[in-house]
Amino acid sequence: MRGEGIPTEIVLRSCSLRPFAEADAPSLQRHADDEQVWLNLRDRFPHPYMLEDARSWIEIVAELPEGTHFAIDVGGECVGTVGIVLQTDVHRRSAEIGYWLGRAFWGRGIATDVVRAVTSHGFFSFGLVRVFASVFATNPASARVLEKAGYALEGRMRSAVVKDGVLMDALLYACVTEGGIPTNVVPPTAPVPFSGPFSSSRRGRRR
Repeated sequence: MRGEGIPTEIVLRSCSLRPFAEADAPSLQRHADDEQVWLNLRDRFPHPYMLEDARSWIEIVAELPEGTHFAIDVGGECVGTVGIVLQTDVHRRSAEIGYWLGRAFWGRGIATDVVRAVTSHGFFSFGLVRVFASVFATNPASARVLEKAGYALEGRMRSAVVKDGVLMDALLYACVTEGGIPTNVVPPTAPVPFSGPFSSSRRGRRR
Protein backbone atom coordinates (compact mmCIF):
# COMPACT_ATOMS: atom_id res chain seq x y z
CA MET A 1 0.00 0.00 0.00
CA ARG A 2 1.20 3.48 -0.81
CA GLY A 3 2.93 5.08 2.15
CA GLU A 4 3.68 1.80 3.97
CA GLY A 5 7.15 0.26 3.89
CA ILE A 6 8.40 2.72 1.27
CA PRO A 7 12.16 2.23 0.80
CA THR A 8 14.35 5.11 1.89
CA GLU A 9 17.63 3.60 0.67
CA ILE A 10 18.44 1.78 -2.58
CA VAL A 11 21.78 0.07 -3.21
CA LEU A 12 22.95 -0.14 -6.83
CA ARG A 13 26.08 -1.45 -8.52
CA SER A 14 27.42 2.01 -9.31
CA CYS A 15 26.18 4.02 -6.32
CA SER A 16 23.62 4.12 -3.56
CA LEU A 17 20.54 6.28 -3.13
CA ARG A 18 19.80 7.50 0.37
CA PRO A 19 18.19 10.34 2.33
CA PHE A 20 20.05 13.63 2.49
CA ALA A 21 22.01 14.56 5.58
CA GLU A 22 23.08 17.98 6.81
CA ALA A 23 26.69 16.89 6.31
CA ASP A 24 26.03 16.53 2.54
CA ALA A 25 25.89 20.29 2.04
CA PRO A 26 29.59 20.89 1.14
CA SER A 27 29.79 18.07 -1.42
CA LEU A 28 26.36 18.94 -2.81
CA GLN A 29 27.47 22.54 -3.31
CA ARG A 30 30.78 21.53 -4.88
CA HIS A 31 29.20 19.32 -7.54
CA ALA A 32 26.19 21.56 -8.17
CA ASP A 33 28.22 24.73 -8.68
CA ASP A 34 28.99 23.93 -12.31
CA GLU A 35 27.69 25.83 -15.32
CA GLN A 36 27.54 22.62 -17.38
CA VAL A 37 25.20 21.10 -14.81
CA TRP A 38 23.09 24.26 -14.56
CA LEU A 39 22.67 24.58 -18.34
CA ASN A 40 20.64 21.37 -18.44
CA LEU A 41 18.34 22.20 -15.51
CA ARG A 42 15.44 24.55 -14.86
CA ASP A 43 16.18 28.06 -13.67
CA ARG A 44 15.03 27.35 -10.12
CA PHE A 45 18.35 25.49 -9.78
CA PRO A 46 20.66 28.31 -8.65
CA HIS A 47 23.84 29.40 -10.39
CA PRO A 48 26.25 30.08 -8.86
CA TYR A 49 25.29 27.37 -6.38
CA MET A 50 26.28 28.45 -2.89
CA LEU A 51 26.63 26.48 0.32
CA GLU A 52 23.46 28.12 1.60
CA ASP A 53 21.62 26.82 -1.47
CA ALA A 54 22.69 23.29 -0.60
CA ARG A 55 21.57 23.69 3.00
CA SER A 56 18.24 25.12 1.85
CA TRP A 57 17.67 22.18 -0.52
CA ILE A 58 18.36 19.66 2.23
CA GLU A 59 15.80 21.42 4.44
CA ILE A 60 13.23 21.46 1.63
CA VAL A 61 13.65 17.76 0.86
CA ALA A 62 13.16 16.88 4.53
CA GLU A 63 9.57 18.13 4.21
CA LEU A 64 8.74 16.25 1.00
CA PRO A 65 7.01 12.84 0.94
CA GLU A 66 9.29 10.10 2.20
CA GLY A 67 11.00 8.02 -0.46
CA THR A 68 10.57 10.55 -3.27
CA HIS A 69 13.97 12.29 -3.24
CA PHE A 70 17.43 10.79 -2.81
CA ALA A 71 21.06 11.81 -2.58
CA ILE A 72 23.21 9.97 -5.13
CA ASP A 73 26.06 8.61 -3.04
CA VAL A 74 29.38 7.44 -4.49
CA GLY A 75 32.04 6.44 -1.99
CA GLY A 76 30.21 8.11 0.88
CA GLU A 77 29.91 11.45 -0.94
CA CYS A 78 26.77 13.10 -2.28
CA VAL A 79 27.48 13.69 -5.99
CA GLY A 80 24.00 14.47 -7.29
CA THR A 81 20.29 14.14 -6.67
CA VAL A 82 17.29 12.29 -8.07
CA GLY A 83 13.63 12.56 -7.27
CA ILE A 84 10.09 11.99 -8.40
CA VAL A 85 7.37 14.61 -8.10
CA LEU A 86 4.06 12.87 -7.52
CA GLN A 87 1.25 14.38 -9.57
CA THR A 88 -2.23 15.15 -8.28
CA ASP A 89 -5.90 15.15 -9.25
CA VAL A 90 -6.55 13.25 -12.50
CA HIS A 91 -2.79 12.79 -12.93
CA ARG A 92 -2.35 11.18 -9.51
CA ARG A 93 -0.89 7.92 -10.86
CA SER A 94 1.90 9.74 -12.68
CA ALA A 95 5.13 11.33 -11.52
CA GLU A 96 7.84 13.47 -13.07
CA ILE A 97 11.41 12.29 -12.55
CA GLY A 98 14.31 14.71 -12.33
CA TYR A 99 18.01 14.18 -11.71
CA TRP A 100 21.46 15.67 -12.00
CA LEU A 101 24.92 14.24 -11.48
CA GLY A 102 28.24 15.95 -10.84
CA ARG A 103 30.29 16.28 -14.00
CA ALA A 104 33.18 14.24 -12.57
CA PHE A 105 30.85 11.22 -12.59
CA TRP A 106 29.42 11.54 -16.10
CA GLY A 107 29.96 8.68 -18.53
CA ARG A 108 30.05 5.91 -15.92
CA GLY A 109 26.51 4.61 -16.32
CA ILE A 110 25.51 5.99 -12.93
CA ALA A 111 22.65 8.14 -14.23
CA THR A 112 21.13 5.22 -16.14
CA ASP A 113 21.29 2.98 -13.06
CA VAL A 114 19.71 5.71 -10.96
CA VAL A 115 16.85 6.50 -13.36
CA ARG A 116 16.05 2.82 -13.88
CA ALA A 117 15.99 2.15 -10.14
CA VAL A 118 13.92 5.18 -9.15
CA THR A 119 11.43 4.49 -11.94
CA SER A 120 10.98 0.94 -10.68
CA HIS A 121 10.69 2.32 -7.15
CA GLY A 122 7.94 4.69 -8.28
CA PHE A 123 5.91 1.89 -9.86
CA PHE A 124 6.23 -0.59 -7.03
CA SER A 125 6.22 1.73 -4.00
CA PHE A 126 3.71 4.37 -5.08
CA GLY A 127 1.46 2.47 -7.46
CA LEU A 128 2.35 4.71 -10.38
CA VAL A 129 1.52 3.76 -13.95
CA ARG A 130 3.51 6.50 -15.67
CA VAL A 131 6.81 8.26 -14.96
CA PHE A 132 7.85 11.02 -17.33
CA ALA A 133 10.71 13.43 -17.90
CA SER A 134 11.28 16.50 -20.02
CA VAL A 135 14.80 17.17 -21.30
CA PHE A 136 16.18 20.01 -23.35
CA ALA A 137 16.74 19.13 -27.01
CA THR A 138 20.30 20.38 -26.54
CA ASN A 139 20.98 17.62 -24.00
CA PRO A 140 21.31 14.37 -25.99
CA ALA A 141 23.24 12.69 -23.15
CA SER A 142 20.23 12.89 -20.83
CA ALA A 143 17.97 11.63 -23.64
CA ARG A 144 20.23 8.59 -24.01
CA VAL A 145 20.08 7.97 -20.26
CA LEU A 146 16.30 7.87 -20.40
CA GLU A 147 16.26 5.60 -23.45
CA LYS A 148 18.69 3.16 -21.84
CA ALA A 149 16.54 3.19 -18.71
CA GLY A 150 13.50 2.05 -20.71
CA TYR A 151 11.83 5.37 -21.52
CA ALA A 152 10.23 6.09 -24.90
CA LEU A 153 10.18 9.42 -26.69
CA GLU A 154 6.58 10.64 -26.76
CA GLY A 155 7.07 13.95 -28.50
CA ARG A 156 9.04 17.09 -29.24
CA MET A 157 7.63 20.26 -27.70
CA ARG A 158 8.69 23.01 -30.06
CA SER A 159 10.09 26.25 -28.64
CA ALA A 160 9.02 25.14 -25.15
CA VAL A 161 12.09 26.21 -23.16
CA VAL A 162 14.18 29.33 -22.70
CA LYS A 163 17.50 28.59 -21.02
CA ASP A 164 20.37 31.04 -20.69
CA GLY A 165 18.61 33.29 -23.17
CA VAL A 166 18.25 30.56 -25.82
CA LEU A 167 14.84 29.40 -27.07
CA MET A 168 14.84 25.64 -27.68
CA ASP A 169 12.71 22.54 -28.01
CA ALA A 170 12.05 20.07 -25.19
CA LEU A 171 11.75 16.31 -25.51
CA LEU A 172 9.07 14.42 -23.57
CA TYR A 173 9.98 10.89 -22.48
CA ALA A 174 7.91 8.45 -20.45
CA CYS A 175 7.95 4.94 -19.04
CA VAL A 176 4.41 3.56 -18.83
CA THR A 177 2.84 0.37 -17.47
CA GLU A 178 0.71 -1.90 -19.60
CA GLY A 179 -2.20 -3.65 -17.94
CA GLY A 180 -0.82 -2.72 -14.54
CA ILE A 181 2.52 -4.43 -15.19
CA PRO A 182 5.55 -2.11 -15.43
CA THR A 183 7.35 -2.40 -18.75
CA ASN A 184 11.14 -2.17 -19.04
CA VAL A 185 11.60 -2.17 -15.26
CA VAL A 186 12.15 -4.87 -12.66
CA PRO A 187 10.56 -5.33 -9.23
CA PRO A 188 12.59 -4.42 -6.15
CA THR A 189 13.31 -8.07 -5.37
CA ALA A 190 14.95 -8.80 -8.73
CA PRO A 191 18.77 -9.07 -8.83
CA VAL A 192 19.14 -6.73 -11.80
CA PRO A 193 19.92 -3.83 -11.91
CA PHE A 194 20.39 -3.80 -8.14
CA SER A 195 23.31 -5.29 -6.27
CA GLY A 196 21.11 -5.72 -3.21
CA PRO A 197 17.44 -5.46 -2.26
CA PHE A 198 15.69 -2.25 -1.40
CA SER A 199 16.10 -1.29 2.21
CA SER A 200 12.81 -0.53 3.91
CA SER A 201 14.60 1.26 6.71
CA ARG A 202 12.80 4.17 8.29
CA ARG A 203 15.79 5.32 10.29
CA GLY A 204 16.02 9.02 11.05
CA ARG A 205 17.85 11.32 8.67
CA ARG A 206 21.59 11.26 9.06
CA ARG A 207 23.20 14.28 10.63
